[in-house]
Amino acid sequence: MSKVVISAALTGVIATREQCPAIPYTPEEIGEEAKRAAAAGAAIVHIHARTDQGGPDWSEPRFRAILEEVRARTDVIVNLSTGAVGIPREERIAHVRQLKPELAALNMGSMNYAIYSERKKTFYHDYVFANPFSDIRFFLEAMNEAGVRPEMECFDSGHVGNTAPLIDLGVLRPPYQFSLIMGVLGGIPGTTPNLVHQVASLPPGSTWQVIGIGLQQWPLVAAAITLGGNVRVGLEDNFYLEESKMARSNGELVEKAARLCRDLGREVATIAEARAQLGLLRVAVP
Repeated sequence: MSKVVISAALTGVIATREQCPAIPYTPEEIGEEAKRAAAAGAAIVHIHARTDQGGPDWSEPRFRAILEEVRARTDVIVNLSTGAVGIPREERIAHVRQLKPELAALNMGSMNYAIYSERKKTFYHDYVFANPFSDIRFFLEAMNEAGVRPEMECFDSGHVGNTAPLIDLGVLRPPYQFSLIMGVLGGIPGTTPNLVHQVASLPPGSTWQVIGIGLQQWPLVAAAITLGGNVRVGLEDNFYLEESKMARSNGELVEKAARLCRDLGREVATIAEARAQLGLLRVAVP
């Protein structure tokens, strides 16, 4: 069985320091979190850009500054986000065209996206995350032109199925790399049977990782390890090491994931081993 590639989603776009003081905003802070995550065992960092005040930022200069700060500290594999709501698709992909990271996230379908509070009986962040086939194909063609591997983010089983016509068109090319995101309201619930179903639905020869939201992250990480997959942790997805124990950094979450790998009998891939395992070649910042 291959070694486990651990990814760390460092900051996300919604979470704030009021919710978790460890959320990084500035390029320097994100660079430091990338260093901590890599030192703890992460081979990949997934990055959204934030303003100094914590708001979302999709500008190419901001992503460039972040990438330079990461590269000054670690040779970790970088995965840049393209996810956004209400932002023109050209703006969502501009930083990928220019910076040519090894990986870029590609959302594979539209969905309702929300957070629901049972205690307050109300919805938060209630919107439609629109990713029509025309946009998916546009992003794929741009990534192919830039030599960037799409990391296909699937929030539901239908998103996995959406790959079939794109493979047939020849715009989605092997090797296929999937992130199976579980536990977002509007997407597939985070259970082991659902993970088994999704893994069985993947195209032959695919590599995959699980992304669990909130404290669901840890049982799903354990399930993915035993199923032979890879895992993603990080403050974008989950703040807690366990109930009521908030992580002080992305590194602490990666440390727990690495410990689970060893406890369950699998080795953690180094950055170099992950590059070889995934068939990636880092491209320097232009």
